[in-house]
Amino acid sequence: TKAYVTNQNADTVSVIDTATNAVVGSAIPVGSVPFGIAITPDGTKAYVTNFNADTVSVINTATNAVVGSPITVGGAPRGIAITPDGTKAYVTNQDADTVSVIDTATNAVVGSAIPVGDNPFGIAITPDGTKAYVANFDADTVSVINTATNAVVGSAIPVGSVPFGIAITPDGTKAYVTNFVDDTVSVIDTATNTVVGSAIPVGDAPRDIAITPDGTKAYVTNQDADTVSVIDTATNTVVGSPITVGDVPFGIAICPAAVVPPTTPTDPAVVLKFTG
Repeated sequence: TKAYVTNQNADTVSVIDTATNAVVGSAIPVGSVPFGIAITPDGTKAYVTNFNADTVSVINTATNAVVGSPITVGGAPRGIAITPDGTKAYVTNQDADTVSVIDTATNAVVGSAIPVGDNPFGIAITPDGTKAYVANFDADTVSVINTATNAVVGSAIPVGSVPFGIAITPDGTKAYVTNFVDDTVSVIDTATNTVVGSAIPVGDAPRDIAITPDGTKAYVTNQDADTVSVIDTATNTVVGSPITVGDVPFGIAICPAAVVPPTTPTDPAVVLKFTG
């Protein structure tokens, strides 16, 4: 098993062997300022957004080499998410206020870029693959894309100030959005595409968010507080005290249920990734 890490100032991707926790091979050259990365469900390819190059690089995970030419997308590509069936990758283009769709079979952009809100950052796709939710950083909204038509459905959903990260529960019923300036998390009912309840207060400058495989908890990185908040998704309240971590916590990911140690089957391990 391998983990892939984007190195923004080096224009490379590093590969970590998760059995040994050691870097394997040389760093893989990609485009200028690699930011987001997503791996296909079958694990064969990694897609990397190159923020300053307006492209996406594709890495063959068997050879750890870039395959083909960079895929041209919109201005300042940032976030990326791949559909559960692995057929399409959705890329948020921050400067173009659009989302590009890549056919992973041909590694080509399909159709026109999809207009969303101002400065789209985070993106997440529902477990059934039918909808993509996009956090519009400077519009204080979330746009919803129908992945069958690749068109925005309904009006943008108002959330808190400067939405950044977004995650969807495993059952697909709720989307959780971090509001960077408000220090809160908004909850969207995906059946009605409306915010439910009051925004949940978390720590200072919440950035990323991840939900446990059983859907019971959401973990939020608070960038300026150097902490992680834990939300009980049944009550939509923070439980316990914030967890102190390292300086400027950014991304967060949770281990799949299948690899949780058997001694703690109901307490999935949390893996944090920090960037400056």
